[in-house]
Amino acid sequence: MMHHILLFLILIFYANLAFGEIYRWTDERGDVHYTDDYTKVPERYRSNIKKIEDERETAPAKKEIDGLPKSKEGSSRDRLGRGEEYWKARVEELKNKVKALQDKNENLRLRYNELTTKYNDSKSSVERGNLRVERDQIKSEIDQNKAEIETAKIMLEKKIPEEADLFGAKPEWVK
Repeated sequence: MMHHILLFLILIFYANLAFGEIYRWTDERGDVHYTDDYTKVPERYRSNIKKIEDERETAPAKKEIDGLPKSKEGSSRDRLGRGEEYWKARVEELKNKVKALQDKNENLRLRYNELTTKYNDSKSSVERGNLRVERDQIKSEIDQNKAEIETAKIMLEKKIPEEADLFGAKPEWVK
């Protein structure tokens, strides 16, 4: 999904867009979407749509974007008018996600070990069968959780810095 968004954004900003407008909207989950076709914007978001001006016509430091105040002397913004606070918030959100997933993984691992102990101590083959099934489900959750941790780490360590670079954000904003 992120690859599609990144590719789309690259196409927006590096393709020769001599005509047409780019529309930006945010859905109920807070995900930002872009399109050059107004009809592709879901109707419920059309009242909150923002037009993105062509960078060749207006310098980002001089224009007002998404209701942000015009750039002050010495304050920096990326090409979409987002400042340090936006990028730091994205990084913080991902760090919190990684931490929450790691905590979940630790709890799952403890539960798995607890079930293993019960399995080893059990004398009943029926109980051992039930414990094995439950333990296998926990193992599956652990594996899925580990994959989510890796995805979030890649986003944090690689994708966000690449996106920041693409939009002209300062590298120190995403550290």
